[in-house]
Amino acid sequence: MSYSKELIASLEAKGQLLRKDCIKCIGVGVAGHVGGSCSSADIMAALYFYKMKYDCKNPEWDGRDYFLLSKGHVAILQYSALAEAGFFPVEDLLHCKDIGFYLQGHPHLGTPGVEAGTGSLGQGLSLGLGMAIGLKLDQKPNRVYVLVGDGEQNEGQIWEAAMAASAKGADNLCAIVDNNGLQAQGTIEDRLNTFDIAEKWRAFGWNVLQINGHNMEEILTALDAAEECKDRPTVIIAHTVKGKGISFAENQTGYHNKVLTKELYEQALEELSK
Repeated sequence: MSYSKELIASLEAKGQLLRKDCIKCIGVGVAGHVGGSCSSADIMAALYFYKMKYDCKNPEWDGRDYFLLSKGHVAILQYSALAEAGFFPVEDLLHCKDIGFYLQGHPHLGTPGVEAGTGSLGQGLSLGLGMAIGLKLDQKPNRVYVLVGDGEQNEGQIWEAAMAASAKGADNLCAIVDNNGLQAQGTIEDRLNTFDIAEKWRAFGWNVLQINGHNMEEILTALDAAEECKDRPTVIIAHTVKGKGISFAENQTGYHNKVLTKELYEQALEELSK
């Protein structure tokens, strides 16, 4: 399937906008997950502004697709997408993590558009599978998308859910792995090497697609192909750059969760505006 240049350009711009919104969420002097938010931004743009069905005025709409942010520590990215999609005012992003405010460090029920509390790594795929099975039992066409981290592949519950999803033929479930090669305390290879993850997912019975997670046409093609796949779930392994778009943060483990100075905050916004 071919996509118009206008669509690709619009979604690429949306990905950059989400990165800028994430930086605004973090602000100055408060730690925030720069790296994994920026690496997933193009994927999030494709999901919210191309692929998923939803009604921002009625978040509980029965016909919606479901999205779960299993790597819940990058909640600011989902908040940015939800705000830009109209679930709540974009201006509210500036109050992220304020005490008592509804946009906290991890997604939780009560935030418009959030389907489940996430952030305890490994659990999101199991939650998504339960939703997917429930939808199939009710003979509904809704789809479920779960964004997981590559460091999250260390968790045993990921593989329990993967095995169960294949056994149940959950073809309405799509997992997306943000494969940026870094986790909180080092490289994936050095911490607990989970490679080759494509072969692992394939061995668990999944339809496996590998893409450049910053190539919008590849992202859209994979999302459409996942919907066409029947009788088994699909995992999209998106090869990405941690901290994408910000020169001082790209491929830097230290920017997994980092406090920005006023100078770095301004530099990030400037670079993401180009």
